[in-house]
Amino acid sequence: MIGAALSRRAQELVDDRIPFVTATVVRAQSPTSVEAGSTAIVLADGTIEGFVGGVCAEHSVRAYSLRALATGEPVLLRILPDAVEGDVDLAGMEVASEEGAVTVQNPCLSGGAIEVFLEPAPPAPRVLVVGDTPIAGAVRKLGAELGLAMVAVGGDGSQTDSGPDDLALVVAAHGRDELHALRRGLEASVPYVGLVASAKRGAGVVDELRADGVPEEMLARIDVPAGLAIGARTAAEIALAILAAIVAVRRMSEAGGGPERGVSRMKAGGDLPAAAALAVDPICGMTVAAVASTPSVHHDGETIYFCCEGCKTEFEAEREHAPAR
Repeated sequence: MIGAALSRRAQELVDDRIPFVTATVVRAQSPTSVEAGSTAIVLADGTIEGFVGGVCAEHSVRAYSLRALATGEPVLLRILPDAVEGDVDLAGMEVASEEGAVTVQNPCLSGGAIEVFLEPAPPAPRVLVVGDTPIAGAVRKLGAELGLAMVAVGGDGSQTDSGPDDLALVVAAHGRDELHALRRGLEASVPYVGLVASAKRGAGVVDELRADGVPEEMLARIDVPAGLAIGARTAAEIALAILAAIVAVRRMSEAGGGPERGVSRMKAGGDLPAAAALAVDPICGMTVAAVASTPSVHHDGETIYFCCEGCKTEFEAEREHAPAR
């Protein structure tokens, strides 16, 4: 169970829109140094805050946490001291994999098996809402229920400007400062840009933007009237139609068919780290994450990574005493 201090830390990361992974030990087989229920937070740079096992187990948790963070998918990590009979030992890499779970051999473990559930927590997608109208209020209220980060924006950009990491911009200002907000959203390539207006008035707004030099390919991206055609009449119904359109854009992008912005970015509404490369310690055979915090040396034009300083020292000693070629 996550402790109070770690829970506060997780909330700080959420508030600051910093991606992380919650790692929870769900099974620990003797002799291990960790108990079921132990929890840690893994940051995008590989930093582990909390305890989910010794140094050996931490390397596996770090490597697969960074992968989970990149994909946005939770995974059950099984760490075994030896390869499972019948599985293929990939020199410290995965020895078994199935949907939602992966089994790795960690030869450094002193014994026992550990199972850790890795749950990524990417930042919630941001939806910028322009306007102080009943529809704008309904969009913000319902969007929050969908797990979206709703941001009230001034039409002139004075409060919060749209940026490249936002999922959607909804302009529901009924004619107040619409042009600036729409243009900034289009220029920032926000995946969904919706204007709450009738078809007639919306066409007039688009014409004004066209006259102001906004390219046709940008204008074509404005959804007006905003939202799916469900016959919405009330503010709540219109908000539902708009958010349904936003969800559709988000999910299409996850499937690779939406705006050309990258699946991982669309999942989180922000930049997520690419999957960290894995490396194999040439001394003990352990799989480690190839990140800056992992001990390493440069050898023959490449970077060699190690599970600990001990393996690094042994490698350097072997290289020092190796016969000259």
